[in-house]
Amino acid sequence: MTRLLAVSFLARTAITAAVMALTMHIVLVADVSYVAAGGVAAALTAGLALGGPLLGRLIDRRGLRAALHVTVAAQAVFWSSVPWLSYPVLVGAAFAAGMTMVPAQAVTRQAITAVTAPGQRRAAFALESVQGELSYMIGPAVVVLCAATVHPAAAVWGTGVAIVVGGAGIALLNPPLGDTDAVPVGVEEAHPRRERLHRAMFAVLIMAFGATLLLSGVDLAIVATLERAGQVSWGAVVIGVFGLASVVGGLVHGVLSRSSPTWLMLGLLGLVTMPLGLAEGWWWLCVGVVGAGLLTAPTLAAVSQEVSQLAPDARRGEVTGLQSSAQSAGFALGSPLVGAVIDGCAPPGGFVAAGLAGFCAALAGYLLSRRPPATSVPHGTCQGVSFGPR
Repeated sequence: MTRLLAVSFLARTAITAAVMALTMHIVLVADVSYVAAGGVAAALTAGLALGGPLLGRLIDRRGLRAALHVTVAAQAVFWSSVPWLSYPVLVGAAFAAGMTMVPAQAVTRQAITAVTAPGQRRAAFALESVQGELSYMIGPAVVVLCAATVHPAAAVWGTGVAIVVGGAGIALLNPPLGDTDAVPVGVEEAHPRRERLHRAMFAVLIMAFGATLLLSGVDLAIVATLERAGQVSWGAVVIGVFGLASVVGGLVHGVLSRSSPTWLMLGLLGLVTMPLGLAEGWWWLCVGVVGAGLLTAPTLAAVSQEVSQLAPDARRGEVTGLQSSAQSAGFALGSPLVGAVIDGCAPPGGFVAAGLAGFCAALAGYLLSRRPPATSVPHGTCQGVSFGPR
């Protein structure tokens, strides 16, 4: 797990920086507007959302290395050719690259489930969640620094090299993902779709979507709040404090002996997010985001752990891919939805909208995950009284 976490961290850091690398290239080299850059980012994100379950299904059927050979080759071709692609071609290529992105995050989650004992998984998923937070803190910052001090093309190629090297490293390690690396063709009969997508699974996928929608919206609301106060330059500090608090929360969550339900943690995250709009100035905003940050990594870790418990082993790749798709969709929709609220109301409304979205997702998850009432009385019993032999 140590080697896998190290290699996957390289790939995940580059993947989180992919949108920023493409944005720097389009704006600084191609001299196109930020709106056009947003179109490429949307295409890449849409490809990630659609490709997650397809790649997971490929892993379930053909094994990990087969999927990684395809994705590593596709990423090498895309990132090496980005500087020479026209804008319309780049949009289509970005969508294809998103669909064939190296599934570093999903593979790490599957491997954690396969190689750790049930008592270790909370700590392992907490560590994986902390890894994700660190990748979001490091990746985009390194790309911006490289584009500003060297050249945007260097940032693009460096991102591609890191993704390819990370994917190749995972293929070399070839971590176990379940009882078998490949699934027989007739596995559909053994694990029908309704077994994989039951009420509890829908509940956790909704919560995964709501959590990332909240986080994406909070980032935008922080920028909007500081812009209104004339303190945009402090945005990196506030987001850094948010990420650091999330790392601390994830580490604390990992050493606890018991875990709270996912819906409860997401609901609390939504509730502590809503009042952030009351903060005036970057200093109070730093204080306010600590509470939300402490709950962020534990919530994401709880989502991953619950998916691992609900997914059948023979279809864990597909289900984990669905989780990645739900989270990608949340990141993609969070900014425009919260942005619309900010434009229509004010920056504080962005925090309320983001927190309310997370709280509603938690409520939906709680209602869906509740066991339905019994519709019939088992044979031989009536209202708890047994008529059979003692």
